[in-house]
Amino acid sequence: MKTFTAIIEREEDMFVAKCPEVGTVSQGLTIDEALDNLREATELYLEQFPLKKRAHPLLTTFEV
Repeated sequence: MKTFTAIIEREEDMFVAKCPEVGTVSQGLTIDEALDNLREATELYLEQFPLKKRAHPLLTTFEV
C-alpha cells in the first residue's frame, strides 16, 4: 500500500479531489465520495502506468 496526497476543493455543488503525485482527478457529492472516487481513479491509472519514482509534493503558502 502506498500513501498519496489528496487536495480537495469545493466547486459549486461538488467536491473535486486531485492527486498531485499522479495527476488523477475525481469528484463527488461529499468529501468522502470524492476521496473514494479519487482512490479508484488512481488505482486504475497506476495499473496502466506504474510509478517508477515518487516524491511527495512540497506544500506551502504565499501571499499576493
